[in-house]
Amino acid sequence: MIFSNYLPLVRLNPAAAELTIFCGALVGASLGFHWWNCYPAEIFMGDVGSLALGAALGTVAILIKQELLLVIVGGVFVLEALSVVIQVGYFRMTGGKRFFRMAPLHHHFELIGWSEPKVITRFVILAIIFALFSLATLKLR
Repeated sequence: MIFSNYLPLVRLNPAAAELTIFCGALVGASLGFHWWNCYPAEIFMGDVGSLALGAALGTVAILIKQELLLVIVGGVFVLEALSVVIQVGYFRMTGGKRFFRMAPLHHHFELIGWSEPKVITRFVILAIIFALFSLATLKLR
């Protein structure tokens, strides 16, 4: 049985099968990074790594014609970015009042008393939920 035929991605774009090798390498590298990045972090990715990962995910989403899923899969990052937009907009509209204690959102949770590992664990759970939801939508089409 060919497992790649289960999802309609390969039928829509035969080149998507080749992207699985690239995505597998990204997953393997990310797992290796996160093994050493658990609390307390020993290695920091920085902009070079995070922007490269974002560009790779965006490119893969465009190549397999699933751009909307990128927003769903990256739901935690979308929430983080939206929290900054809300904070700045609210600050300007109210003349200096803040919507969150601090933006981005993870700093707000730290300031209300959550420990860093608790914030990270909750965000990882949200990321898993977003990823599973996006995988479920692939078969619904």
